[in-house]
Amino acid sequence: MEASGPKNSTKAVLLHVDQVQEKIVMPKLYPNSLLFAKWGDDLSEEEQKEAEALFQIYGYNAFLSNQLPIDRKLPDTRDKRCLMKKYPRDLPTISVVLIYINEALSIIKRAVRSIITHTPEHLLREIVLVDDCSTYNDLGTPLQDFIEQIHKERPGLIKKVRHKQHMGLSQSRISGWEHATADVVAILDAHIETTEGWAEPLLDRIQADRTVVVSPVFDKVHFDDLHVERYIPFSHGFDWALWCMYESFRPEWRKMGDESLPGKSPSIMGIFAADRLFLGEIGGLDGGMTVYGGENVELGIRVWLCGGSVEVVPCSKVAHIERAHKPYARDLNAAMRRNALRVADIWLDEYKRNVHIAWNLPLKNHGIDTGDVSERRKLREKLNCKPFQWYLDNVYPDLETIDNVLGYGVLQNVLLRSSCVDQGVVPGNIPILYECHFEQPQHCFYTADGEIIIGGIKSHKYNSNRCLVDPGSGSTPTLQECPLAKRQQLHMHWDFKQGQSIRNKATKRCLEVAMGKSSFYEVIIQQCSGQSWTIQHLITSF
Repeated sequence: MEASGPKNSTKAVLLHVDQVQEKIVMPKLYPNSLLFAKWGDDLSEEEQKEAEALFQIYGYNAFLSNQLPIDRKLPDTRDKRCLMKKYPRDLPTISVVLIYINEALSIIKRAVRSIITHTPEHLLREIVLVDDCSTYNDLGTPLQDFIEQIHKERPGLIKKVRHKQHMGLSQSRISGWEHATADVVAILDAHIETTEGWAEPLLDRIQADRTVVVSPVFDKVHFDDLHVERYIPFSHGFDWALWCMYESFRPEWRKMGDESLPGKSPSIMGIFAADRLFLGEIGGLDGGMTVYGGENVELGIRVWLCGGSVEVVPCSKVAHIERAHKPYARDLNAAMRRNALRVADIWLDEYKRNVHIAWNLPLKNHGIDTGDVSERRKLREKLNCKPFQWYLDNVYPDLETIDNVLGYGVLQNVLLRSSCVDQGVVPGNIPILYECHFEQPQHCFYTADGEIIIGGIKSHKYNSNRCLVDPGSGSTPTLQECPLAKRQQLHMHWDFKQGQSIRNKATKRCLEVAMGKSSFYEVIIQQCSGQSWTIQHLITSF
């Protein structure tokens, strides 16, 4: 008996070794590709080549998507309290609009299938596919074949709208809305998957108040392995450049202590649902917006100013692929800047200058064509919309008004026009001189309080800018968070007139440039020698 133990154990070990195949890790052909950072160890060289090529085309793992089931099951990430909610059967009907340009066919199929599976049949009026002039062959006949398969189950469920030329995101959403016929229209990206119970919470809120525009909570689908990461509910804010961002809900929502309850939101991230007729009454979407960016912020502002409201509904979950890059427009800055200026011109009143400041543009003669805004201004007047100040006071009080900036842009010493003051290495707090590139690290601001902010100005009251400080000894200036510098009474106030010296009010020393030990010019603080400075744009002469 004693001898049989080791013998049996040896057999078990040998059996285990036979059953377990050693994982083979193939050499990586693209070690610097984001796609293969955490995924694809077992792919052959040919598979790696195919996966990388598709990744460059789509910005997500279309190779893997093509292998996954179209009706794959996603985790239910809703708050447990959401599962206990009961919704009436007679909710408004819904038209779901999917916008795409050169999307992977398997992604579109999965989006359509998820909507059909997870939307009650009696509520789903139609799915409207809006193709913004795609050029890929599989979005022709192969997609049409898929639509015909769906129509065997649900005749006429899918409508397909195709633009003959690329018209951009806002116009694509307008096309989808115009072809929708249900009570409610939900406008989504095509690279999404809806999940169980996604529609009912949105429809229930709109049934209770037809003037509320609602957004689901987006769970993140990772671009590489397409797994779903649960996101907690956030409101959708924006900065003065009108880039959208996630933010905490207002304190009154947090006080309720129930994450399943809808929360007010200043804006919309891009995916939303609204009463179809109400959306038309307030002007639909602005067809004057081009390509991408700003149209979601514009809608959020307009809804609030013109009699509606915006909410995020946590019990509605939609899984959304976050691309590694946007293949249709690698640099969105030009379109985003132009659209932001258009929004500012129509809706922001005197605060439109903050958009100019955020994009480092002059207040006048910036040379960017924002299109004809006359009809949108007439719409604002016709709807008797509130002034933007009301929005700041009642909807988005965390948005900093930036009232006291006198000048902004790059700060240059007249002795060295090719170099600009720069925030330097971050993390770190030593400003430097660097060849002028006019991007955010070199954006400086001189305020009526005598502060010099370096490295961009924050758009929100909950963030701190960094102010130039004379330490009082030595020759190296520093950057300190402005509230901290104020509390500690650091030497942060400067006398500056355009084209003259920058002189610290407390130490009487000046910000100047000098050759450093490394034979490069440095920004220093020393006894004033008469050097002078200019800042790029003036709001008022000083």
